[in-house]
Amino acid sequence: MKKIEAIVRHFKLEDVKNALTEHGIHGMTVTEVRGFGRQKGHTEMYRGTEYTVDFVPKVKIEVVCSDENSQTVIDTVLQAAQTGQIGDGKIFVTNLQDSIRIRTGETGEEAL
Repeated sequence: MKKIEAIVRHFKLEDVKNALTEHGIHGMTVTEVRGFGRQKGHTEMYRGTEYTVDFVPKVKIEVVCSDENSQTVIDTVLQAAQTGQIGDGKIFVTNLQDSIRIRTGETGEEAL
């Protein structure tokens, strides 16, 4: 099993969700996050004063899937979230040792 975390722009969330659903991926967790990478924030004007926004708001999408579906999830997120501009985000892939469905006690991929 793999856990795929994608940090994407807010306005791309719906596109990513719809694309994953079209590929049969239905379970995901979405969290609003803030951070920066190469983009290093930006400056904005508010009431005539310029100030720096160090942490850029993003959305983190987490998907747990089988090893067989992991490349499909990665390719789908890449295609749906990409704008070609700095700040498109990142994808992180980690191996999961186990998962357990609390309601039934099912483990492994059966719990997905």
